[in-house]
This record gives sequence, C-alpha cells and structure tokens, in this order.
Amino acid sequence: MDIKSKRAVIFDMDGVLIDSEKFWKQAEYEVFSSLGVEVTEELSKHTQSMTTSEVARFWHEKYPWENAALDVIEQQVISRVIELIQTEECSVAGIKKFIEDLKLKQYKIGLATNSPYRIIQTVLDKIGVTHLFDHITSAEFKKQGKPHPAVYFTSAKNLDVDPQYCFVIEDSHSGIIAAKKMRE
Repeated sequence: MDIKSKRAVIFDMDGVLIDSEKFWKQAEYEVFSSLGVEVTEELSKHTQSMTTSEVARFWHEKYPWENAALDVIEQQVISRVIELIQTEECSVAGIKKFIEDLKLKQYKIGLATNSPYRIIQTVLDKIGVTHLFDHITSAEFKKQGKPHPAVYFTSAKNLDVDPQYCFVIEDSHSGIIAAKKMRE
C-alpha cells in the first residue's frame, strides 16, 4: 500500500474523547485561587485554547505570586485534572465504538492534543481505547501548541500518512485552524 492510499483519523482529546473542559476550569480555579489569583469566567475563556504552561504564565503575569515555581503550579493543575478524569464520568458517548469502526475500516488512528502528555494515558484508559491508537502526540513537546499545526504534522508523519489523507476531529477553534493549516 503506497502512502497516498493510506488514510488516518487524528483525534483531538479534550472535548472530543472526553468532556473535560469543566475539569480544567475547576482545577484552574482551585489551584490559582489558592495563590491569590482572581480567576474570573471572562479571563478563563482566554485560557481555554492554551497549553498548561501558557495558562500558568498567563495567570502569573496577571497576578504574580511568590514561593511557587510556574512548573510546580502547572503540575498541580495537571494532577487535579487527572484526579477529576479518574473519578468523574466524562467519556463522550459513542466515541469508543466510533474509533473501533474506523480501525475495522483500516484507518490509522492518531491523537494530537494540546494537553500534557501525562494526562493522555489516563484518558485513553478511562474510555478503554489505548490499544486502538497507532500514535499519540502532545503539544507539550512542541514549541507552539494549537493553533500552530506542528502537533498535527508530527502525528501525520508518525502515522506514515500524507497530511492530505488525514481527517481531523476537533472541537475548538484553535484546533480547527491547526488542522486546516496542516492540509494547506
């Protein structure tokens, strides 16, 4: 099978595989409020498409705190999100069957997310689909997260599928922009 006949579906994670936006908001509120940050709904909307390191920097620039390094705070947010994923119902209905059906149709399956790498396995285990993914990519290891397309280019390359033959399933504006840039 030559590369042009290969097809892949690359999934975003948060909002596509699991409904986790509420967990990110809760963890952000709990951790940053404990540092004296005035977390508001309006300002939280700005952080929705950011990586967790960008979120930590955002809040620190608005409300500088002392006695806690940015990376430590970032890890506290991630740990809280993992706790919530493990203990709360958050799977998107029908997603496991959908991925199984794609595998039966010979699609390669990828994951490209702005979320930190250490959350990914928790999510895949939660919905029971780890074995279905051919490759996972986190923007944590890229210079830029979505809307930059690097995470999608990496996923397509590692799946050994030309980006033109990759379908992307996204729920965010920044993710859609990244996916479109990958195909340009």
